[in-house]
Amino acid sequence: MEAIVKTDFNFPGQTGHYVGKVRDVYSIGNGYLVMVVSDRISAFDVVLPKGIPFKGQVLNQIAAKFLDATADILPNWKIAVPDPMVTVGHKCEPFKVEMVIRGYLSGHAWREYKAGKRTICGVEMPEGMVENQKFPEPIITPTTKADEGHDEDISKEEIIARGIVSREDYEQLEAYTRAIFNRGTEMAAKMGLILVDTKYEFGKKDGKIYLMDEIHTPDSSRYFYSEGYNERLAKGEKQKQLSKEFVREWLMANGFQGQEGQTVPEMTEEIVNGITDRYIELYENITGEKFVKAEGDDITSRIEKNVTECLASLK
Repeated sequence: MEAIVKTDFNFPGQTGHYVGKVRDVYSIGNGYLVMVVSDRISAFDVVLPKGIPFKGQVLNQIAAKFLDATADILPNWKIAVPDPMVTVGHKCEPFKVEMVIRGYLSGHAWREYKAGKRTICGVEMPEGMVENQKFPEPIITPTTKADEGHDEDISKEEIIARGIVSREDYEQLEAYTRAIFNRGTEMAAKMGLILVDTKYEFGKKDGKIYLMDEIHTPDSSRYFYSEGYNERLAKGEKQKQLSKEFVREWLMANGFQGQEGQTVPEMTEEIVNGITDRYIELYENITGEKFVKAEGDDITSRIEKNVTECLASLK
């Protein structure tokens, strides 16, 4: 099956085109965006040389499911999913911060903690914690949204003091972040999963805050399996994860962490197919639904036809 790693559409009314690490975003007039979720895969801020068939479909369909499941909490940018790899939605003015929320001491927070820090983004972390332990209450650790390079940790006070987001808007973003995370946690629990940490992006349209981009996908979130969590924690063992961490682990085992002078290990057909299988497994575990591969000999023609028909219906 063909992996879609590059798109170059010219949709009716198109006014701009932005290429991210994984998503290709097309601006339509002043009010709409077409987000094509490609099959590119990134790790350590590097786009890997081969695409992963069906990865874009997996991410797009998980995000659509969770956007629908949280639409009663706040409005979101999604209008339609005209193609398995595409979401069409409202264009919003994005806030220049990503709202990261952590229910457990894992990943970046654990690395900071292990280095002796007890404060992250102005938030204090309790003494005596171990890796992957649950926080007494989820903590919000925002990052700046860098146009280039790495995002950086920043505190609520600094965001407000620098005028990046007003106090009123920021406090609303925090409230929304906690509410969406609670919903995601409840939904994960029903699937035998723990939503460990995740990030959200928000924007404004007509003075109203909207939830944007993807939510609760394995690319933006970390999940643990609930079964055996306490036993593994007590023994100091690694947790069984449901995220793209397995890709990072494969790269690290082969001497690649995105540093200068390092080369990406060979992505054989076997490796690529294995990653596809893992993403499909992620989809089925997170949603509880069977993944149906969107077949087609010419995926780009399919996308163009489906998006063009969708845009015509929005006029």
